[in-house]
Amino acid sequence: MTQEEILQIFKDAGAFLEGHFILTSGLHSPYYIEKFRVLEQPKYTEMLCKEIVRNFNKEKITAVVGPMTGGIILAYETGKQLGTKAFFTERIEGKMKFRRSFKLYPTDRVLIVEDVITTGGSVQEVIEEVNKTGAHIAGLGYLVDRSNGKAKFNVPAKALLTLDVIAYPPDNCPLCRSGSIAIKPGGRDITP
Repeated sequence: MTQEEILQIFKDAGAFLEGHFILTSGLHSPYYIEKFRVLEQPKYTEMLCKEIVRNFNKEKITAVVGPMTGGIILAYETGKQLGTKAFFTERIEGKMKFRRSFKLYPTDRVLIVEDVITTGGSVQEVIEEVNKTGAHIAGLGYLVDRSNGKAKFNVPAKALLTLDVIAYPPDNCPLCRSGSIAIKPGGRDITP
């Protein structure tokens, strides 16, 4: 699929929002990706995971790992398509860790999956956690690169959609100056 086709899936799902948003970083932006509008629809999740699989289908993947929360859905669907195990990490004392007796072995070839990457911090924690097991990380597949190419990893990585994020400091936001009121979408701190 092309970048335009991927973006259209996000738009069709109502996941690509236009307006005036406060990002998790505190910056303001005219665009926001509400990933769960895509992930709540199995047909879109299946299509997107098929593209991730296509990017890594020669890697002989034996396990798929995603960080909680969106990464759980992606790991499950990607693992289903690959016919492999699917694991997830959870935040424990502020860091992504394996729980629930998930086991990876040095013989495993792991594909890490994620929904949206902005700074890459959560994924880096997953990489570190997988590295502790001795398993080989064959790649990182993710839906959206919202980092403007700044998030870098020491593993082969491929985003389905790369967005140039327009973001402004709140005290220098042209949207605010025009009288627009910013909203903070998302699951962590929703403010209408």
